[in-house]
Amino acid sequence: MPLVGRVLIDSPLPQLDRLFDYAIPAALEADAVPGVRVKVPLRTAGRVVEGYLVETVDAADAARTTKPLSEIDAIVSPVAVLSPALYALARRAADRAAGSASDILRLVIPKRMVRAEKAWLAARGDEEEPGAPPPAVEAAATAWADGILAVYPELSAALEARARIAIDAPPRPASAADFPVGAWSELVAAIAVHTLARAQSTLIVVPDQRDEDQVLTVLAAHLPADAIIRDDARRSGPERYSAYLRLLDGAPAVVVGNRSTVYAPARDVGAVIVWDDGDPLLAEPLSPGVHARDAALVRQELEESALVFAGHTRTTDVERLVQLGWVRDVPARRRESPSVVLSATREGESRGQRVPSAAFAAARAALESGPVLVQVARPGYAPVLVCAQCRTPARCPHCTGPLRARRPGAAPECTWCGRSISSWTCAHCQSTTLRMASSGSERTADELGRAFPNTRVILADGDHPVVSVDARPALVVATRGAEPHADGGYHAVILLDGDRMLLAEQLRIGESALRWWSNAAALARPGAPVHLVGVTGPVARALATWTQPAYARAELADRAPLHMPPTVRVAVIEGATTAVQTALEALRVAVPAMDAAAVLGPVPREDGGVRALVRFDYALGRPVAESLRAAVVADALNGRRARARGDRAAPRTTLRVRLDVPELDL
Repeated sequence: MPLVGRVLIDSPLPQLDRLFDYAIPAALEADAVPGVRVKVPLRTAGRVVEGYLVETVDAADAARTTKPLSEIDAIVSPVAVLSPALYALARRAADRAAGSASDILRLVIPKRMVRAEKAWLAARGDEEEPGAPPPAVEAAATAWADGILAVYPELSAALEARARIAIDAPPRPASAADFPVGAWSELVAAIAVHTLARAQSTLIVVPDQRDEDQVLTVLAAHLPADAIIRDDARRSGPERYSAYLRLLDGAPAVVVGNRSTVYAPARDVGAVIVWDDGDPLLAEPLSPGVHARDAALVRQELEESALVFAGHTRTTDVERLVQLGWVRDVPARRRESPSVVLSATREGESRGQRVPSAAFAAARAALESGPVLVQVARPGYAPVLVCAQCRTPARCPHCTGPLRARRPGAAPECTWCGRSISSWTCAHCQSTTLRMASSGSERTADELGRAFPNTRVILADGDHPVVSVDARPALVVATRGAEPHADGGYHAVILLDGDRMLLAEQLRIGESALRWWSNAAALARPGAPVHLVGVTGPVARALATWTQPAYARAELADRAPLHMPPTVRVAVIEGATTAVQTALEALRVAVPAMDAAAVLGPVPREDGGVRALVRFDYALGRPVAESLRAAVVADALNGRRARARGDRAAPRTTLRVRLDVPELDL
């Protein structure tokens, strides 16, 4: 009996996000196995497109159509790169975010590399299921991992029970490592070793390259090289494709990478670890914008693996799950915390003094024996310029962008268009004199270099990346997130510009600032002073007492009456006025249980369209996502019909929907 193949077309068009039936020619039946790449004709476009063969069924079981089915044009490769588990995960994650499964698969499955594929097929031989043996884990590595995990008495049992876990990582450098790494990387690696010893795979999802290198360094000291797979965009195309094919073999492995690693097609995953889920780098910017944390939760539900959220702070998203009992808080046997001091100006000191005497004295004492970290808010020399007379922020006369100074005495330049402004006039008071309103990393390094003569000053920011520093005395001036590790830890940490960080108009600015400061404080050696300068209030108290989960609980309590995330979910709808209003009307009909006050807007946007926010409970997630997705598809089809009528200027789609955006702004 002839077979029918159901194909997911690789296309960004929302109306094509479903399975299409195609007849499988007899010549292709041998290679037409689920998961292979195929080329199929698309009648509506009049061309051949690529896709994935998801499943095959008998022709009698396929849906009857009035027209004969088109045939699959070609099998691109005999390798089944799309496993059933990966398709189920991509489908579920996309549906939750009102997006397309093909958009997620495009982030996960690397482009085909013929040479790498041929080498893999040759090594695999003629066996359909080679059944590669699991990598050997030495007894010394297992004993090391058990010693690390023993700090958390309930952790081993929770991992074996495949529970959802929240862990507060030890806030200090690793005690025994040849390369400066944080103790958190040893904890994460120990979980991976413990899981691999049970012949199961582990996925470790980290925000950036620096975190990835730390974990890989620790893993390399305890596991064989063939047990570790690095998954990131830094690798060449053939290397990444070879690593992907290695996972398809089924042998257990430890996969370390960035946000898309949460979808890695490893089999029998024993644990998925997400480190520092509050980092914005774990939020996928491309459609459908599924956060790595949410994708990990979906995967855990489908595969019933252990799921670990670890960090130096606790996000409100994870704390909400802990309060609901969905995630289990696993405490350490003994609570560790840095020596945090809330440093303020003393009597007689200038209120504008940037480094109070207490922090200055701590830095001077620490420089006698080792390095000192100084964290600042922004890179550059003077990132903000204002009018010297009326203090109005200086703006570019060409594009109205903010002005900055790259070095002393240099002409200001625009941060948006890059123009150098030789003559500037204030639009409010007509003054022509500028004043530096803030100090960036470069200016701070200059000032501290003069305050501490004959002392090394190391600058670490986006333009001057530094991974690690040695144990010799030095002043390390770094922007938030760019702090290098010090051999043995910093002898003092000074956190500047905290008041400026908290001025950002963001819902989660308190969480973000607490995460920046906590990650910097964790770089200090045990007992070293950590001075938070010029900040008071709940965020400062949470850092000083090292009670980040309590701060997250307080934030949840404050946001619940206001119906702000993560106590509720939020959808952002953007597009033409008619399209947005149509989508909102359809949503009210499809989800009558939704509160009448759930919709905020629409409000006009600078591009001529409008934007609306929809707040809804988690229990309404599925019908809301289905209604909004249907609205996007309908809008795309309307645009297609308009072009078919001769309106060539009609866009393909004017409606854009995204759920659970990291930051809200109107």
